[in-house]
Amino acid sequence: MAIITEKELRTDYDVIVVGSGAGGGQSAYTLTMNGVRVLMFEAGRFYDPVSETPMFQSRAQAPLRAMNTREKPFGFHDATVGGGWEVPGEPYTQASKDPAQRFDWWRPRMLGGRTNHWGRISLRNGPYDFKPYSRDGLGVDWPMRYEDVAPYYDKVEMLVGVYGSNEGIENTPDSPNGTLLPPPKARAGELFIKKHIAPMGIPVIPIHRAVLSVRQDHEKIPARLHPGNLKAQKILAKAMQERAACFWATDCGRGCSTKANYQSTTVHLPPALATGNLDILCNAHVREVTLDTAGRANGVVYIDKTTGRENVVKARAVILAASSGETVRILLNSKSARHPQGLSNGSGQVGKNIMDTVGARLGGYVPAFENLPVHNEEGAGAHVYAPWWLYKQQLKGDLGFARGYHIEFGTGRRMPGLGAGAGGTGYGKSYKEEVRRMYGASVGFAGRGEMIPNKDCFCDLDPEVRDKWGVPVLRFHWKWSEHELRQAAHMHKTFAAIIEAIGGKPRKPETDGANAIETAGSIIHEVGGGIMGSDAKTSVTNQWNQCWGVPNLLLNDGTAFCSNADKNPTLTIMALAWRATDHLIEEMRRGNL
Repeated sequence: MAIITEKELRTDYDVIVVGSGAGGGQSAYTLTMNGVRVLMFEAGRFYDPVSETPMFQSRAQAPLRAMNTREKPFGFHDATVGGGWEVPGEPYTQASKDPAQRFDWWRPRMLGGRTNHWGRISLRNGPYDFKPYSRDGLGVDWPMRYEDVAPYYDKVEMLVGVYGSNEGIENTPDSPNGTLLPPPKARAGELFIKKHIAPMGIPVIPIHRAVLSVRQDHEKIPARLHPGNLKAQKILAKAMQERAACFWATDCGRGCSTKANYQSTTVHLPPALATGNLDILCNAHVREVTLDTAGRANGVVYIDKTTGRENVVKARAVILAASSGETVRILLNSKSARHPQGLSNGSGQVGKNIMDTVGARLGGYVPAFENLPVHNEEGAGAHVYAPWWLYKQQLKGDLGFARGYHIEFGTGRRMPGLGAGAGGTGYGKSYKEEVRRMYGASVGFAGRGEMIPNKDCFCDLDPEVRDKWGVPVLRFHWKWSEHELRQAAHMHKTFAAIIEAIGGKPRKPETDGANAIETAGSIIHEVGGGIMGSDAKTSVTNQWNQCWGVPNLLLNDGTAFCSNADKNPTLTIMALAWRATDHLIEEMRRGNL
């Protein structure tokens, strides 16, 4: 089994997986390693980062010196070879013309999805994050505890390779010994900031990131992940040996031809394909899930994007992992007499409770960083971060907003782009000296905060607009609550205070959160739309990601999230997908599905 064409489709698949990113890749990996026959659909083109990644090209070698364009918003070298916030022929709409109520929807159309382009920040949700309602009376609790998910965080960290450290900080879970890889050293600027903001009570610790700081232990980890499964152990050991340790030279957003960072295309899919149990069909846009006479999922209808023809493929179970927005769209378009409002929408909650990460950023200039020695400060993004540190004040209501945020840093002399320099124009020797003096003396801080689900943030089907194949498109409704707006203003106030504490001069911070907060969707962390719960009347899935009433239909991306913690969601998506597919395998073995 391998990358196939439509003519090579089989008739005996056990499970169909829609989507090839974090949730889809993890689902396919877990299933195929246990002998389950899987067909994976990808709406974009085939992509191989080993052969396609421009890792060793300078910006000067790229068109427009690698500057961003409408088609390539992160620049020519970015790994997103198909899709983005705009996809030709595949529109989405806004319910309001108010820019403050806009939602920008990122859709990579390529094998591996967003895992090819992301920051690789891999933070565990903590105990508070799974029970937010119990803590402050807002939002909803997840129908499981941190302790239920922790073993799967362990597995994912060992499989994909996550570096970091254990610091024993409140609601920032540690990992068992032998799980994390050693973190890289902090840069000079990062250490300088850590020293000078310590009196402010802000902790600065190594960040957890899905990048190999050293090579994985291919002898011990396979046995820990697949006890008693010798075939899976052998396949995984070989896959791990094919991954090199990072050499800290190029931007992870380009992809990684040496497989040092985590991408579904280099970590999940190669071993899954090596089992012989996985077929992947690219350029296949799934429109709806089909049901049998008993009301169980038995396949999907998809569109071959190269021919425009529709086709139907059957299987014993279906997993939707197409990203929360696309998964919701498939559910809403899967209407029938049994499900007139969309599949598994008896609660009316499909498309509701969509969330993104709260984002705000502020930079400044630090004279202490002028005239630093010329040396390479590239690496895997920031090597440190500040986890949320105000839980006690937050719980007492002293902050004016619920939940919190972590801080990501940007410092140092890295590969410059166009416009790097003294902030003005010039010519000759004096100007060059000015550029050398000032380059690397700018700092930037970005907040990544929790959003509480609210009734004003949802998506539905546009009653008029359709894509190029005639399928109804999503329409987004959005309104930040006061909690998010005040949080964004707090970010700006904090960042300005940090820059001043290190002797710098910040740009003017916004006191109005509406001006500080970034456009919804721009952080590319949308989750929700099919919230999980303990009651079919108020949720879409149970704790195993199974749709109520359709137990062989799973939502294994971020769709089932009950909240969007300040921790980046990808690690949790993979942990929940592994947990859900383990449960699915057991139910199939018992004959329940």
